[in-house]
Amino acid sequence: MYLTSDIKKDLFKKYGKSEFDTGSPEGQIALFTHRIQHLTMHMKQNKNDMFTERALVQLVSKRRKQLNYLKNNDVQKYRAIIAELKLRK
Repeated sequence: MYLTSDIKKDLFKKYGKSEFDTGSPEGQIALFTHRIQHLTMHMKQNKNDMFTERALVQLVSKRRKQLNYLKNNDVQKYRAIIAELKLRK
């Protein structure tokens, strides 16, 4: 499995407040980004996998909503997470 509990803890520890704070927008954005990168690599190998393509589009939408929430509530954290994850708007 590509996403073990250890990987999740590391992501939440690095980008969230603690490894147990799974509800923070920063941690969720980092988790979505990790999953999006994995699914993108899968889609490069399996171009006709429509179920994965749909899941990828849904994840990108969820991440966009979290980023919009963060931008509206705390611009400094938004800019920091964009810079750390190397996301572009």
